Amino acid sequence: MIRISREDFDLCRMIREAGTGGTGGFVSFLGTVRDDGIESMDLEVYEEVAEKELKEIRNEALRRFDIISVDIVHRVGHLKVGDQIVGIVVGASHRKAAFEACEYIIDRIKESVPIWKQEHTPSGSRWVPGEH
Repeated sequence: MIRISREDFDLCRMIREAGTGGTGGFVSFLGTVRDDGIESMDLEVYEEVAEKELKEIRNEALRRFDIISVDIVHRVGHLKVGDQIVGIVVGASHRKAAFEACEYIIDRIKESVPIWKQEHTPSGSRWVPGEH
């Protein structure tokens, strides 16, 4: 499952739904809005390109690592401190491949998926350059 969403998601449900008979374990990543001086943020997306890129990242991970499944959801819209931004679930027969694949996936998302972040602080708003 690959999804761009304005709605929150349930990481535990993602894990439950990713299971197969051959899956020995899951590695998940949950990115949240952290309190580093901001009050909230807006995430904007070029949705068609972002979904296509997320699918390609999933397919790259499936080719490069000995894994069984990859599920990714990335939120957009207005988010507050503590809100979930991105969830990744990687299923594999063995943990090492799942850990490596999960790290690869989040790094690739930050490098190439067209999602932009505007942070809102008590003193104003600013677009954050580089990684989203």
